[in-house]
Amino acid sequence: MAGRFVTFEGGEGAGKSTQIARLKERLEKLGHPVLVTREPGGSPLAEEIRSFILNGHAKPLGPFAEALMFAAARIDHLDKTIKPALKNGTTVLCDRFADSTRAYQGSSGSISSETIDELERVALAGTKPDLTFILDLPAEVGLSRAGERQARKGEAMDRFEDEGLSFHRALRQAYLAIAESDPQRCAVINADQAAEDVEMAIWAALQERLPELAEPQKRPLDVA
Repeated sequence: MAGRFVTFEGGEGAGKSTQIARLKERLEKLGHPVLVTREPGGSPLAEEIRSFILNGHAKPLGPFAEALMFAAARIDHLDKTIKPALKNGTTVLCDRFADSTRAYQGSSGSISSETIDELERVALAGTKPDLTFILDLPAEVGLSRAGERQARKGEAMDRFEDEGLSFHRALRQAYLAIAESDPQRCAVINADQAAEDVEMAIWAALQERLPELAEPQKRPLDVA
């Protein structure tokens, strides 16, 4: 049986990494093999592209060039990491995927939806998430969390964290619009609450949308 593909989306400071780690632990306790990956990145070539973009080197080229680079990274990520794992029956948890391009470079970067559609068609080649969690919270809260995290780790803001508040507010609305346009795939989670409450909301949505992942995985000998 092919594995399930679950993606996590949201603005800066939404807590995606924390929730991915918690879901991974839950699934593995039930016997499900899990692979955690991220975008941009997830394969050697895609990680190089990630570094180039997040360090701001692609910004002068404009949103369309960034979208093309994300698409190139996504193709390699899918071919080298995601598709082989799914084929082997592994559940893939991905920190950002194609919805990020639609939100960041599309709605917030003013690239037409038709152009984004064509980039997705070429890059994804039919591979789409089974379930997408959109972690939603006010932009002000997310940016404050991101700033606190950077201060703890001594990190500088990346290419997108450095954008103004209006950009991040538009980004939030873009994600909500994506969820509204594809409600069967997307589950909006209120991320403006304690991490434990976010975790429980994610688990409840997973039980409803992908109930097979909420049950212990059957080994070959368990099958009647």
